[in-house]
Amino acid sequence: MDVAVLGATGDIGRAICAELIERRVLRSTSRLQLVGRADGASGRAAHGLRVDLIDAHDEHAPMIDVATSPDDVVADVVVCAAGRTIPTDPGQVVDRDELANANRAIFEDYADALAAHGSGHEVVIVVSNPVELGVSVMAERLDRHRVIGMGAWLDTLRFRREIASALGIRRQRVGGFVAGQHGDGAVPLWSSVRLRGLDVDERRDTVARLRGPRTLADFAGEILQSKAKVAAAGGSDLGAAFAMIDGWPPDVQAVVRPYLTHQTGAKTAYGTAGATVDLVDTVLDGRDIVVAGQVLLDGEADIDGMPRAGVLGVPLVLGPDGWGPVLLEGLAPDEAARLRVVGTHINDAIAGWTR
Repeated sequence: MDVAVLGATGDIGRAICAELIERRVLRSTSRLQLVGRADGASGRAAHGLRVDLIDAHDEHAPMIDVATSPDDVVADVVVCAAGRTIPTDPGQVVDRDELANANRAIFEDYADALAAHGSGHEVVIVVSNPVELGVSVMAERLDRHRVIGMGAWLDTLRFRREIASALGIRRQRVGGFVAGQHGDGAVPLWSSVRLRGLDVDERRDTVARLRGPRTLADFAGEILQSKAKVAAAGGSDLGAAFAMIDGWPPDVQAVVRPYLTHQTGAKTAYGTAGATVDLVDTVLDGRDIVVAGQVLLDGEADIDGMPRAGVLGVPLVLGPDGWGPVLLEGLAPDEAARLRVVGTHINDAIAGWTR
């Protein structure tokens, strides 16, 4: 099985390539295609990255080659990590509209090339932001069931980690999902949280204690206020800003901690790469596994008051042929209400970006 990484020489692309090899997701008989642009620095750097990866992992590295044109991308799984990213300097503000305008043409170029020259069976994992726009562009040109954004899975892993940390257990013991939009529009599905080793009553009591007397009706405001607090604290003492986050509920931590991490200049490349490689591994594994991701829905999410069609992050079943059933049964009323708001916001934004 072969994997192509678009934007392989960027911070996130490099981390994805390294983790694909280090975790032995690709066998020595598989192929890793490093994709850059012939008219940019990424095309030159891709050749150097190929040699560097072989130097580091020659004993078990897959076959590695370089492509510098969208038309040359060929793989079973295509990871889209190309394009502009949000700067780490708090003084250099780039909003999602600006990011969308910068990356839309890149999404379209690769989507058109895959539609014209691809096998029709590749699975595309969108990493680049805005991930919802990337999913929309790719899914409109390709089989929508073979296009998934990794943002909801990354948010899910962060949510689980924060719960695990609060309870002093490993993340493997925590289940539960985050839906909605990647970033501030995340919708933590507290109703889906499961804790291995606890019965139903124990889980309910533990979740109630972790969450407190809060609902998602106030979640967007909590995020805005919390980001303002850490931004103010981080200007003079980053350690104090991170310590401040430690005292907040897990769902707030899962959104605000990555925001502060990015602002430090460290970025979140390794966390992003880990979540992305999870999805690649799932597709290549040959089994259907429940994850979360941004996808283009067409009636699969039956939530009163929400349009039948549109991009949204949801829990779903992912396998070698792409994504299948969406798992949104048993939502709490505040979760359904928040998903309606976020879903409308996402697709209004996409409509504006693609006019």
